[in-house]
Amino acid sequence: MEQHQQRSGGSQDFFVIKAKENGVHVIGLTRGTDTRFHHTEKLDKGEVMLAQFTEHTSAIKVRGKAIIQTRHGVIDTEE
Repeated sequence: MEQHQQRSGGSQDFFVIKAKENGVHVIGLTRGTDTRFHHTEKLDKGEVMLAQFTEHTSAIKVRGKAIIQTRHGVIDTEE
């Protein structure tokens, strides 16, 4: 997976989440002293979501069967 340039001149890594079943939840968690859920998406089988970490998002939680691709490798939640 390649890096993409932001308008500010910096770069951010994107990652891909592909649902292997209906009802896969992708949950964004906030940065800061109190980590909280701030965004949730629900994917159905075959749906793909492209995402990235931001100044507000420090972590992503994936619940359900999915394949996650990052520049560090591929993760299958069933393994």
